[in-house]
Amino acid sequence: MNSITKFLLGALAGTTVISAPAAEAPKPYGAIPTPQQVEWQRMEFYAFIHFGLNTYTGREWGYGDEDPKMFDPKSFNASEIVETFKKGGMKGMIYTAKHHDGFCAWPTKTTEHNITKTPWKGGKGDVVKEFADACKKHGIKFGTYLSPWDRNHAEYGRPGYLDAYYGQIRELLSNYGPVFEIWFDGANGGDGYYGGARERRNIGKADTYYNFEHIVKMIRGIQPNCIIWGAGHHGDARWGGSEKGHVNYPHWSTVAKEGGNAGTGKRGGERWVPAEGDTTINHAGWFWHQGQAGRVKSPETLMQVWFDSVGRGANLILNVAADKNGKLDPADVASLMEFKKLRDELYAKDFARGAKVSGSQVRGKDKKFAASNMTDGKIDTYWAVEDDNLTPTAIITLPKPATFDVIRIREQIRLGQRVDSFNVDAMIKGKWVCIDNGGKTIGNQVMRVLPAPVTAQKLRLRITGSQATPCISEFSLLKQPAGAIRPTISRVGDQLVILPKDTPIVYTTDGSNPNPNSPKYTANAKYEGAGMVKAAALLKGNKLGPVTQTKLGICKKGWKVISTSNGKGQAAIDDNPRTAWLAPAEGNQTITIDMGKAHQLDSFSYIPRQDGQTKGMTDRYVFEISADGKQWTKAAEGEFSNLRANPIELNVKLKNNGQAARYFRFTGTHALDGSGTSAAELNVFPK
Repeated sequence: MNSITKFLLGALAGTTVISAPAAEAPKPYGAIPTPQQVEWQRMEFYAFIHFGLNTYTGREWGYGDEDPKMFDPKSFNASEIVETFKKGGMKGMIYTAKHHDGFCAWPTKTTEHNITKTPWKGGKGDVVKEFADACKKHGIKFGTYLSPWDRNHAEYGRPGYLDAYYGQIRELLSNYGPVFEIWFDGANGGDGYYGGARERRNIGKADTYYNFEHIVKMIRGIQPNCIIWGAGHHGDARWGGSEKGHVNYPHWSTVAKEGGNAGTGKRGGERWVPAEGDTTINHAGWFWHQGQAGRVKSPETLMQVWFDSVGRGANLILNVAADKNGKLDPADVASLMEFKKLRDELYAKDFARGAKVSGSQVRGKDKKFAASNMTDGKIDTYWAVEDDNLTPTAIITLPKPATFDVIRIREQIRLGQRVDSFNVDAMIKGKWVCIDNGGKTIGNQVMRVLPAPVTAQKLRLRITGSQATPCISEFSLLKQPAGAIRPTISRVGDQLVILPKDTPIVYTTDGSNPNPNSPKYTANAKYEGAGMVKAAALLKGNKLGPVTQTKLGICKKGWKVISTSNGKGQAAIDDNPRTAWLAPAEGNQTITIDMGKAHQLDSFSYIPRQDGQTKGMTDRYVFEISADGKQWTKAAEGEFSNLRANPIELNVKLKNNGQAARYFRFTGTHALDGSGTSAAELNVFPK
């Protein structure tokens, strides 16, 4: 059969056998990720574990003078911890090998302040090695955190410290196998022990002092595949902008040449440096703290963090701290596992998988760039159109109607982040209805959570703005799982407040777990005691939902503000953290409280202002108690660490030898920014 006959037969059949040349892929646009960054972004979720001397002191930032002999975790089992992380769906873990207090949890040659000076395993232990080996055993990736700030080292702030710090980096990256990520924290300089000097040291510009450019080159030479978090503007990943796990939307994976841009990034930025959302599974802080079981975040709260980090194109690193025995808190583990179940339910069914898709255009009419690539379940295939088409449209037809409330879309980030905005429509009763018109950029991925579930069979994706021709790799439709009802517990004066209001709740005030026969909560319930209050939703069939608990301090009914430096102060004891006592004057500012009767006090807690402002936020304090309001005893003095990034309630143990007190006064001796003192709430707890 000759070529003419072939052509005629093809024409009669309504097709042509003449093949068009294969279309070329779009050229990369702007900054693009390295292969290592692509692999890292696809991890999505991994663990942080803070575990060191701070675990034993109850502090978040150790001063540097802590005795290594405190460190003796008698039940520590790295394999057990790592196995828990893997079961929780985490793809890796990052261990705080050295925090700001300078204690090194491995036998380093760079400082005497290390694991060899502890009683644990007779000074022969190595926490870093045990975690690295456990990660290898259980098939997840190992990473490490190495604070640049060292409040113990005598030479910190001087050139002599850098030799030690560079040596620590080399040890961690040379002796423990592959390290997928190394973390450099942003806390740098201030008060410290510094070999006994006990002074304040400032380093000026961190990038200049540490020479992060040199550090990055050193890391690349030892472990070229290691993702570098921070390191000034030289790293591969950046902070998400808070320690609540949330990043901003829109989230651009690109930043300015000189870095910065926190959770948002910069549209059209010169470098690809995606964000990482970091937070703790527990409201108590990054390190383990006594009594934190009642402050664990619920799986539903963690799901919101997931949508606000992973759902905005960032990674999520979730801290789960070990206690003094080297064990994870059972309450934390339970929440982690329930969080895993919720995520599994979310991803169990992609209603758009295998759906028919027709695009308004296909690049070069080449099937390699077909719109159906968005629903084939393969992250590396993608839909592309011609270079001059910045606003294409695709219609997705599902096999049958489906009910969903989450739309997930991905760009092919190997070619850059291109899309500026998009809308999604659904065919409802024969008409196109816009169900999401707030879509901004897409990038690595975006999950758009709809205000209410939508049922539809046909949808339309409209790219409404792009910097370059869009390259869309995935379009998915998901359904959120129904979370459990978890009561919240608080108190105003002597009035107990348990929410939600429209659900039957049973509760206890003696520390025991509620049962179906426990008292039912009513709006007029009163509780003037102090201790652990527990509650659970009463479900059908006399079954209970998850138990939540809150430790309440001494009831503030009848409390009076005796004096303050600025004549005000009721907001510090109104049981409402949204209000705050603010004393902006220069110098130390004091608030004095009369509790109405004497109590034997065990601890107090401080809640910093919660309005997003840090001016006047108290980071150093003195807490005093008195039986008569005349003779005063100093019961605590110290600092509140990490308030700027993590303004949570902080509990402080008192040193009062069981002394009874009717009065207490709180004095701010230093402010984080500016001058003055502030407190959103002050609580005290009895023995």
